[in-house]
Amino acid sequence: MSEAEPDDDLTIEVRRGAPADDELAALIAVVSESYAREFADAVVDDEQERSAWALSQRSLREPLRRELGWGRWGG
Repeated sequence: MSEAEPDDDLTIEVRRGAPADDELAALIAVVSESYAREFADAVVDDEQERSAWALSQRSLREPLRRELGWGRWGG
């Protein structure tokens, strides 16, 4: 499998019912096309790889709400 083509081992399993051959063919065509389109559009930009530091850093805490007062009670 090349990086530009989706994997050919895609499996579709009918769990209930008994679809006719034309219904099954239509389902396979639609799902296969959708899968191929999604595969083609799912591209990672190599320039935006994040370092281990960037992945492990936490986001900043929200500012303290000073109007709540000390201990969060308004008494």
